[in-house]
Formats: sequence, structure tokens, C-alpha cells
Amino acid sequence: MTTHVRGRTAREEKLAALHDQLTHAVTALVTGEDWKRALTFAAQFRSRSLNNTMLIHAQHYAAHTEGRVPDPTPTYVAGFHQWLSLGRHVMKGQQGYGILAPVTARFASATPADAGSWHRLGRGERPGAGESVKSKLIGLKPTHVWDVSQTAGDPVPVLPRPVLLQGQAPAGLWDGLADQITARGYELRLVSSATAIGGANGPTDFLTREVSIRMDIDDAAQTKTLAHELGHVLLHAPRDRTLDAEAAADATLHRGIAEVEAESVALMVGAAHGLDTTSYTVPYVSTWAASVPNKTPAEVVQSTAERVRSTAIGILDRLDTTQVGDGTPPGLDRDTLGRRSAAPTLPSGVRRGDPVLGS
Repeated sequence: MTTHVRGRTAREEKLAALHDQLTHAVTALVTGEDWKRALTFAAQFRSRSLNNTMLIHAQHYAAHTEGRVPDPTPTYVAGFHQWLSLGRHVMKGQQGYGILAPVTARFASATPADAGSWHRLGRGERPGAGESVKSKLIGLKPTHVWDVSQTAGDPVPVLPRPVLLQGQAPAGLWDGLADQITARGYELRLVSSATAIGGANGPTDFLTREVSIRMDIDDAAQTKTLAHELGHVLLHAPRDRTLDAEAAADATLHRGIAEVEAESVALMVGAAHGLDTTSYTVPYVSTWAASVPNKTPAEVVQSTAERVRSTAIGILDRLDTTQVGDGTPPGLDRDTLGRRSAAPTLPSGVRRGDPVLGS
């Protein structure tokens, strides 16, 4: 067997092992509490894909169980050479966490509009005169990252973290979420109590394009509800072209799926701001996930995971708020180092000082 073939076989075995580990990690999501922990972690490591987040979480927890790292939850992770660039080194004997890294290739075409005209460029090959060039994902490869607790060296800067008082919403979060709702063409109505909206905390009416929020609950609950309704607006609006057909049909077919998705988005947005929604979210997700016919709760949360993550990250990226870190060590430019180490202002919404509507 040639060295090249042995190397390819070893890589395929590592990929298979990672996929198997990922399957086991995702299958463990069987209760609202498990889902809450997984999404809270994903919010804190949102610079990584959901699959890699799950892999890092599972491997780090195993390392903690074996006494190799001090804490059950990782803080910052980076590649071997990335840690070196920050003045830190991986300590002897520490095993990296296997993750799935994208493999890309360059493609060129003289007629970009013709999907069949693109051809792959070889290593170092230049495009022809007048050809357009784009990179395309062609596969995955195994690579490794290490948590900061597995390294030693220069101290890692401490990022500011949001600090909440009991029942208080994160500064600026309400306004930022309200801006995103109104930017989608929805009117935000503040009602005096749940009685004015049929006993709900905050329904979204797609026909009248209105989002209503009850104001007789504390700030944190109001803001969490606003994030939940923004999740509905982004994920479940009729004829939303961003939905794939199967996911849209599932959400339309059963309200349980839509509610799991919206509440999970709210959980991730809250977690990224240090807002704990456990007391409401865990029973809410558990109840709705269990209500979907012909699917187990685990299947429901598995099928919604990536849509939830991408939607929540889209919301967070548009917020001008103080958020917890995203799992990347401060000072590290992953876009630059990853290659070397291979791997409009929105319109104002309704503010809290606006008049309250309803009965």
C-alpha cells in the first residue's frame, strides 16, 4: 500500500470516527434540559459550526471526566499554530479535539451564469483570460483544536461580559430585536396584559404583520419573548424563500416544530447575553417537542438544530450589544491564521417608552 493510499485511508477512518461520535452526541438530545445545555454551549461557541460545537463539547467533557482538564466546559479553542501565534503552546500530553474542517477548491469559468461551465483549477493553476474564479466546498477533513486549559504561556485577555440584575434585560437587546422585527415590515404592539392577546406572552400575526408583547412581566421575560417572536418572523413567515420546502412543510404541519424552533432561537440569543431562560425554556421545549406526531423529541430537536443556530447567529450579528465570547481566543484572526495552519443601519422599532396598547 502506498503512502498516499495509507494516508487517505487513515483520514477516512478519522472522519468516520468523528461522524460516529457526532451521531452519539446529537442522539443524546432527548430532553428539554439536554437541548438547553447544547444550545447554550452553541451560543458561546457560535464561531464554530453546530457539528463541531457538539464534537468539542463531547470530547472536552470526556477529557474532564478523565481528569485531563479542570473544568467540564471549554472556554476558548484554537489550533496548535493558532495558539502559538498568541504566545501559548499546547502542554505535553494534551490530546486535541477532533473536528471537521472544510476542504475547498478553486473553480473557474468564462461563463459564470452557466452552472456546467465551471472547471476545477489545479494547485497553483491560474484561470484563463476573462475567467471568473470562486471557491467551493468539496469535502471535509479531520483536524484538531485545543482548549485554553490545555495550553500554557501568555495570559489570554478577558473580554467584557454582560452583567444582569434579577429580572433585568441585557442593555440594548430589546431595542436591537425590535429594530429587526420592524425592518421585516412588522408592527410591534405593546399590550397591557396577556388578557389582551388571548392569554399568550406574545403572538405573531402573519396576516396583519403584527407582533404583540405583553408588558405585565419583567424586562427579561419581555425581551426573551421578543426574541421568540423574531424567531417566528424569520423562520415561519408564509412564503419565506429562505426555508427549504421540507422544513417549511414540517413547521406548517405541526405547531410543535415551529415552537421548538422559535424558543430555541430565543434561548441562544439570551445565552449569548448571559440571560438564563431555563425556567421557561426547558419545560416549553420539552412539551412542544413531545407533542409532534410520528417523531420523538430527539428527532424534533435534531431536525431543527442547524436552522435554529443559523437564525440565532444572524440575529446576534445584527445586534450592537455586549455579548459573551464566541469561543475564539481574543486577538486571534481565524480567517488569516486558519489558512496558514489549515483550517445598514436598521430603522428604529418600538421603544420601551412608547405608549402601551391593549385593554
